[in-house]
Amino acid sequence: MFDLIYIEDEIRDHPRTQTILARLPQATQVRCERYGEVFNRSQQNFRLQKQRPALILAAKHGKRVLPAPAGYGIGGVPNFYFSHILNCPYDCRYCFLQGMYRSAHLVLFVNYEDFQDDIHAAIKEATICPTATTPYFFSGYDGDSMALEGITDFVTDFLKFFADQPQACFEIRTKSVRLKPLINTTPLANCIVAYSLTPDLVARRYESGAPPVERRIMALATLQQHGWPVGLRFDPLIYHDQYRQSYSELFAKVFAAINPATLHSVSLGQFRLPKSVYKNMHALFPDEPLMAWGLEEKAGMVSYRTELAQQIHSFCSEELYRYIDRDIFFPCPSTTLPVLNL
Repeated sequence: MFDLIYIEDEIRDHPRTQTILARLPQATQVRCERYGEVFNRSQQNFRLQKQRPALILAAKHGKRVLPAPAGYGIGGVPNFYFSHILNCPYDCRYCFLQGMYRSAHLVLFVNYEDFQDDIHAAIKEATICPTATTPYFFSGYDGDSMALEGITDFVTDFLKFFADQPQACFEIRTKSVRLKPLINTTPLANCIVAYSLTPDLVARRYESGAPPVERRIMALATLQQHGWPVGLRFDPLIYHDQYRQSYSELFAKVFAAINPATLHSVSLGQFRLPKSVYKNMHALFPDEPLMAWGLEEKAGMVSYRTELAQQIHSFCSEELYRYIDRDIFFPCPSTTLPVLNL
């Protein structure tokens, strides 16, 4: 899968590094002192690198567990996110990662034990906070949680960790349909497997390399049958001429396959990008209508114009209420639209 692997000197002898290298014996190995030497250097061609990205094995220092953005949650507080990986093997045209980083190479932080120490500390702190309920920890923010599981063992390792942390919840967000680490494991009530879903029309055009939506729906059904809590993430909502039909068909397919009575949560999110990220993405795809039509900048964020955002949000909310109870619905705040709880 990877022809080239950069390896930080610090973690060269880490057991996880050695396991990963053994799984990729054909890859050329290159030493580096710090991953930023490769990942952050100037004059990189993101689109060219995306065709054949390298893997960078590194250690994550500094802040590893961060507060989630305001309004980002699915029923508990406080909310945190952490990123064991930077960038994604999939190539979704709307993804903010394309405008966030100079490089398309994937960085994997192998020091999982340090992430887990920080998560444990955050859980301990939450237990003494009078406003806390259940702390949630979200993975998959800066890269798909499961897409590289065959190489990284991330899910396998963190399931073992959260099995010993029943007072906290862990969300695995993914488009991957490789379910072996989950269906071969006893389900955890405090682990939510959340799938990002878009209509077929959108997925075929904008989600290069990702599993087809039908297979993701099948994966959701399989996981639910095996007893895993699952979540639906319709994020970002993509406006297009046929969006009413597209989203109606998507919701019908999803709820024909899964049981809404045991569904953990559903969220909607507007297409939105920080202004600087949008400018970088527009430079990468200057002729892409997705990057041009119907957008406005407000308070440093670029999203759909208010009337378009409200139109698609209201329609999708009303459609979802045909299938789900309101208490499991968590629309994400938008830069152009107050959250509507219809």
